[in-house]
Amino acid sequence: MIKEVLVVEGKMDVVAINKAVEADCIITEGFNLSPRCLDDIEKAYKKRGIIILTDPDSAGERIRKYVTRRCPKAKHAFVPVEEATANNDIGIEQASPESIRKALEKVRTLDWEPSNIFSGADLLQAGISGGAGASEKRARLGARLGIGYANAKTFLKRLNHYGVTREEFEAALAEEGNS
Repeated sequence: MIKEVLVVEGKMDVVAINKAVEADCIITEGFNLSPRCLDDIEKAYKKRGIIILTDPDSAGERIRKYVTRRCPKAKHAFVPVEEATANNDIGIEQASPESIRKALEKVRTLDWEPSNIFSGADLLQAGISGGAGASEKRARLGARLGIGYANAKTFLKRLNHYGVTREEFEAALAEEGNS
């Protein structure tokens, strides 16, 4: 049983999560976020903590950002886009139980005091910004680090805000090179 309450977008996400782990969930019903839903999220956040596990798409990212502003110490889990895509649909409900478990094993907490360990030059040097295949490589690296897919600017922000260490980054790059 996961201690924290998972914040997800829909009922089918809960079905997929229940196949992977035992956890309580709060359903946002997309970006509706009714006053009652927000109240439930805030109560869970204060009492047990929350893990935001939204779809790896723009709507899921908007929900993640909105909930994070209200609950700044919320934890975050990311299922990679390619592991959450099936039948021309993207969402947690499309993810396998193994993909959901892997995402929950790599939970991150947003640090409001960024580390500034990484710079744009690091992304260029690693080949995850500004070159052919950078987007795909960034997606694979984000999955390895548990920070999800993002454009280069957001990826850099996540590296510095989600507590990724230089050692973790280098190890993930080495794994990428060995793949």
